[in-house]
Amino acid sequence: MTTRTQSGAQAGKQSGAMAAGQDAIALLTADHREVHEMFEQFEQLGDRARASKEKLKEKICKALIAHTTIEEEIFYPAVSAQVEDAEDMVDEAVVEHAAAKDLIKQLQEMEPDDELFDAKVKVLGEQVDHHVEEEEKEMFAKVRKSGLDLLALGQEMAMRKQELMDTL
Repeated sequence: MTTRTQSGAQAGKQSGAMAAGQDAIALLTADHREVHEMFEQFEQLGDRARASKEKLKEKICKALIAHTTIEEEIFYPAVSAQVEDAEDMVDEAVVEHAAAKDLIKQLQEMEPDDELFDAKVKVLGEQVDHHVEEEEKEMFAKVRKSGLDLLALGQEMAMRKQELMDTL
């Protein structure tokens, strides 16, 4: 496995290259904002907006599947390898992903007029908000201080995310 660390000199060189790509934390944070907006849009829909709810549910599920996959395949292993005392944070995040994936699976098998559909979307949104808050306040701060090459990691994650979005 290659190590994703950078020296101060490399960090300086890469700061100018940031315009060419997003670092890992910027990519994940943008995903967080995007999916939060989708949940807010869902909340605004009325009971009769069946087609809009179905379309938004599909977008939410696709975005969350891609996001959790890149975190679990790329980001969390890098964090575990480079960030001191990250194991508990990563384990908790993976468990939160499992709970979200369970609701996603249920929602994918449901229609907007099914009983508990709206409630499940709302609970999924609440779970995601909790996960995002912990990740952004705790994990990302430690990751930024770790020396991980966030630009290279972000590029790898962006490529994998695009693959997933093209196939989901």
